[in-house]
Amino acid sequence: MKTPADIITRLQLMSQDGTKSDRRLAGLVLTDLDFASKAAISEIAARVGVSEPTVTRFCRNLGCEGLRDFKFYLAQAIAIGGQYLSPEPLNRDAREQRIATAITEAAIAAIQRASENLDMKTLVGVAARIVNSGNVLCIGSGGISSMMATEMQNRLFRLGVPVLAQVDGQLQRMYAAVATSETTLIAFSVSGYARSVIDAVQVAQQYGATTIAITPPESALAKAADTVIQFQSLEDGNIYKPTSSRYALLSIVDMIVTSVAETRGPRVLENLRRIKQSVNTLKVDDPKLPLGD
Repeated sequence: MKTPADIITRLQLMSQDGTKSDRRLAGLVLTDLDFASKAAISEIAARVGVSEPTVTRFCRNLGCEGLRDFKFYLAQAIAIGGQYLSPEPLNRDAREQRIATAITEAAIAAIQRASENLDMKTLVGVAARIVNSGNVLCIGSGGISSMMATEMQNRLFRLGVPVLAQVDGQLQRMYAAVATSETTLIAFSVSGYARSVIDAVQVAQQYGATTIAITPPESALAKAADTVIQFQSLEDGNIYKPTSSRYALLSIVDMIVTSVAETRGPRVLENLRRIKQSVNTLKVDDPKLPLGD
């Protein structure tokens, strides 16, 4: 029998389009997940007012072999995404200020945690390696990590560092395959288990590249890379706002780039001047604007 890919979505669809008994059973499950995940078949049948065979048919209509199989997938769904199914009611008092405070305080806390846990000796060593590299390849998969790979490219090129970012999994492996001993590969992964990123690190190592991971310690990526800048994502439980880990990871990128710029010294200034001149001439002649942003 085909394995249910997302039991919650199937329940939601069945609550709208199923038979009368299936709609009632799906409604019960969705409104009382805890009961449905623990109750015996007789208790479920009695709660809805149907027979036990009807409950079994309901489970099979969802793609499960029976109630036991259904409970397994339901428990899995609750463990993974339960916080999104029964969230705490929103407090809408002073909404505007509450939102501003939630974002800023969480961002500051995330940056401070990242800074406190950083091994600055390792970070400065990574910057020195970048300065002495023939080329730099930045990779990341998914929302935050791919953004950071692109941002690292955006920051390094203006310092005169030959750099390229790749966020496509297949291209990550392809570019890793043409790495050399002069290549530095910088891999971002908030989880540490992005398969394409780990594969690219291992491929690049075969050809002598130096590999650096910004990722949780003890993760698969951390174990694969030559050097690790430890980064642990910690969330505050607010499921309505974007993750604050973005700010923390961005602060690490900025620290590395600042160290690279200081190591290269005055050599970076001509590139920065040219970018400032070009962008301000084409857009708005305001020297107070950020460089190229």
